[in-house]
Amino acid sequence: MSDPVFLHVDMDAFYASVEQRDHPEYSGKPVIVGAAPGHRGVVSACSYEARTFGVHSAMPISQAYRLCPHGVYLPVRMKRYQEVSSRIMTILAGFSPTVQQLSVDEAFLDISGTQRLFGQPIDVARSIKSTVKEQTGLAISVGIAPNRYLSKLASEVDKPDGLHQVAPGTEAEFVAGLSLRSLWGVGRKMLSTLNELGITSVLDLRDWSRTELGREVGHSAAEYLWSICRGIDPGLYGQGQSHSISGERTFERDTTDRDALDTTLAEIAESCVHRLIDEGGSSRTVTAKIRLSDFTTNTLRSTIDHDIATTTELLTTARELVYRKWDGRTPIRLIGCGLANVAPRTTAVQSDLFDPALERRRRVEEVVHRLASEGKPVTTARLIRPSRPADPEARPHRSGG
Repeated sequence: MSDPVFLHVDMDAFYASVEQRDHPEYSGKPVIVGAAPGHRGVVSACSYEARTFGVHSAMPISQAYRLCPHGVYLPVRMKRYQEVSSRIMTILAGFSPTVQQLSVDEAFLDISGTQRLFGQPIDVARSIKSTVKEQTGLAISVGIAPNRYLSKLASEVDKPDGLHQVAPGTEAEFVAGLSLRSLWGVGRKMLSTLNELGITSVLDLRDWSRTELGREVGHSAAEYLWSICRGIDPGLYGQGQSHSISGERTFERDTTDRDALDTTLAEIAESCVHRLIDEGGSSRTVTAKIRLSDFTTNTLRSTIDHDIATTTELLTTARELVYRKWDGRTPIRLIGCGLANVAPRTTAVQSDLFDPALERRRRVEEVVHRLASEGKPVTTARLIRPSRPADPEARPHRSGG
């Protein structure tokens, strides 16, 4: 049996990079994608140029504008990003039988045992990067490692346009060379707690036992920290089973901002429904996932009495699951949603075939997706975001002075 090899592909500053590619006049400028200045909302993504001013995703747009008033502020064009993402996922599928798409801008590839077909892992990664660049004009970062978690860390090492490999047997050594803040899942609050305990490096963290850590940070966080500081996959990203379609997003900073949570859920839901359409699948089971700042993780699900036909249906149910479970005060570090028990449409319960309203909603969603894939993005209705201004797709671009 061949050794496991995983790639993590991350589309660098994806939304902003697509905007810079589509609008060459924005190249080299700080681009902030999200709500318009003066409106309630958050930053969905920003270019590396904007990050130098301290702007980051999920930041209130008012704060971003204070930090970078001369930036180029653009509305989210989710249909466009999904179109480009779909092209990239198609490229990735040509290099691996198992592609686990986490969100519109990142995916894992399991390339274990594919050396005879595509060559060594480093060669596969280089081929993927060059193919994506040639076909889309975008740069991506790729991490290679014996497990998913380390491949994600590796993709961060040389960003943007990075490529880094963690060779088998060097997992612990690789992690030891990183700062604590570089470990995915260790946010500001956890970092502060560790520092107060005198833990300022990965090697310091390794000196603590599970039991000792558990007394200070709780059992779940202790298990997670004990694993990742040794290069052991904590199982954060699951196994990407084919019977489910889902996405999740880890915030750069833990948040209680409902705008950020709603926006992120809406983007993930739309991506999941359009992936369902591409697969020709059907599902009645909605899943939602939240990971709190203390690493407590809840995976929730709800089964409804008909096939999910639209983004709005998935988003509505996912939001209900999340807000029913969340206390509204504890910061959230990760949120996600998706569809479980996905089966081919041909196996759908026959009664659905005689529901004109369901079929009409499904056909509308399919038309929207088809037009987006042809480069003709449209929006059928505003996604459910209470107390929110009009759909940002309808806003004109706005550039700072």
